[in-house]
Parts: sequence; C-alpha cells; structure tokens
Amino acid sequence: MAAPTDPAEVARAIRAGDRRAMARAITKLESTRDADYAEGQAILEEMIEDAGDAIRVGVTGPPGVGKSTFIEALGLHLVEQGKRVAVLAVDPSSPVTGGSILGDKTRMERLTVKPEAFIRPSPSSGSLGGVAHRTREAMLLCEAAGYDVILIETVGIGQSEVAVSSMVDFFLVLLLPSGGDELQGIKKGVIELADALVVNKADGAMADAAARTRVDYASALDLIRAANDEWKPRALAASAIEEEGIEPVWKTVVEHHELMRASGQFETRRRDQARDWMWKLVEEGIQRAFRGRAGMAEAIAREEAAVQAQKTTPAAAARALLARFEGRGPQDS
Repeated sequence: MAAPTDPAEVARAIRAGDRRAMARAITKLESTRDADYAEGQAILEEMIEDAGDAIRVGVTGPPGVGKSTFIEALGLHLVEQGKRVAVLAVDPSSPVTGGSILGDKTRMERLTVKPEAFIRPSPSSGSLGGVAHRTREAMLLCEAAGYDVILIETVGIGQSEVAVSSMVDFFLVLLLPSGGDELQGIKKGVIELADALVVNKADGAMADAAARTRVDYASALDLIRAANDEWKPRALAASAIEEEGIEPVWKTVVEHHELMRASGQFETRRRDQARDWMWKLVEEGIQRAFRGRAGMAEAIAREEAAVQAQKTTPAAAARALLARFEGRGPQDS
C-alpha cells in the first residue's frame, strides 16, 4: 500500500502512531530541495496546533562524556514511567563530503527497540555549531505526534550549546569526573546556560573523583549569577552505564518545569523562542535573496576584494552592496 501524500492524511497517520510516516515527514523537513521542504512544512502546518505540550530537554557535553549512553538511560527510565520519548540526536557532518555519522541508533540499541521511543539522528550539514537546521521543525512534529519528552543531543562544539538552549525548556550539561578540585576547561558561557550540571561516569574507580567534581561545580555555580531568578542551577552526579542517579536528574527537570509553569515563565519563554526563530528564518531568507539576485555574486566579490585591500571601508562596501540590491547602485553591463 502506497504511503499517503496528502498533508492531512499524513498528519492523521502520524497522530495514529505511524512512525514511518513521521520519519518521512522529518526527512522532507530536512531536505534541501524546496519542493520536499514545502511538503514537510504543509504536514507540520496540519499538526502545529497539537504541538507544545512536551518537555524539551537539551543535552550537551564534551566528547567522551557519554551523552548517548546517558540519553538512553534517561529515555529507558522515562519509558518505564509510561512516557513516550523522542530523541533528536544531532550528528556532525563531514566538512569535506557532507556525510554524517548517524550512529545514534546503533549506540542506543536498547531504547531503539522500545515502541514508546522514537530516535532520529539528523545530519548537521554544516549548520551553526553542528545543530541541525531543521531540528526545531522535527521537534514540533514529534510534540504534535504525542511524544511527552523531547531529548535533543548536541555535539557540544562551538556555538551549538547556544542554539540548543534557545529551543528547549531545560538545558543539561554533562561533565567528566576530574582529579582533585581542578575544573575542566569548559566555557563559562556554557555553564551559565545550564539549568543543571551532571557529572557522568560516577562509578567504579571514578566514583570518588565524580563526587569531588560535583562539589567543585556546585561551588562554581554559587559564584555565577543564575539566568533565571526563579531557578538555581544544580550540580548532580550519575552513572549512565549503571543507570544510577538518573531518577534525581529527571526529578530536577520536572521540578524546574513545574516552577516555570507556576511562575508563567514557561509560556513566555516558549513564545519568545517561537518569535526569535521566525526572525531567524526571515533573516536567512533575506540573505538567500540578497546573494541570489542577478549580478550580486560579482558585486560581492568586488567589494570583498576592495575591503581586503583597504581600498574602501567595510561600511562603504556594505552600503554599496545594499544600494545595488535595492536597485539604487550601478548595474553591471
């Protein structure tokens, strides 16, 4: 039987629990082909009113910290509680071939087989800091499909933490145990974004080091002004591989969620995130139109060369390019 293509029919299939239909819809949303993307947007438009009820959790951390193992342990814990969980795992694409590792389904073997879980590795395709450009749309689709918790894993490189924190309700930073009281070289800005820090791999020979590291980070958090006056970020310890400490982490997420709901900040943050994303898409569209206008590529190359040779100022070059785009500047013959 052929898969439905009408957006309303696809939306009904997704609501009915057809995970293949949802996977195909996300593929269209991720597509670089305008026609496919438009189809994906039409499906999302059919379902957007059903989105918004899930708890969105971002998870980041340095390489080797065990993000996938932690996410699987948390996902299994949530499934046991009767929740449906979607994992949007953002993989780094090759800067040379554009290919993506897409290995999370093999790294989360136990969670993958659970009918209550949906795991979607997404190629980052060179977008900011490794965050997949269409992750937001995929997240909304998963919410509309009835998933209770959306877990978004980022590669933890560059500005990806900022991008993920701007689309979730709770931002979780995983850390490795360190020797003594020396804090590892994680950026202060990342810690300021965190709603909770979790020292992972708190087991075996590393258990004591993890306990000390947790105390060190708890002290560090006391010195950093919280981004939200209603919530004081926590430092926790867990062992994903032994599935220890997962319950306290989830209780922390729920406590934060209930507090934000009660204060009204949950709705405010969601509205701000949606508005900011709209303007991000507008800006991207304007830039595509700017660069795609006839003759602009040559004009941009000329002005860039002039700026680099210090024959003009960046401001003057920008004015010239904008004038050309608006039809006020000199045109190529």
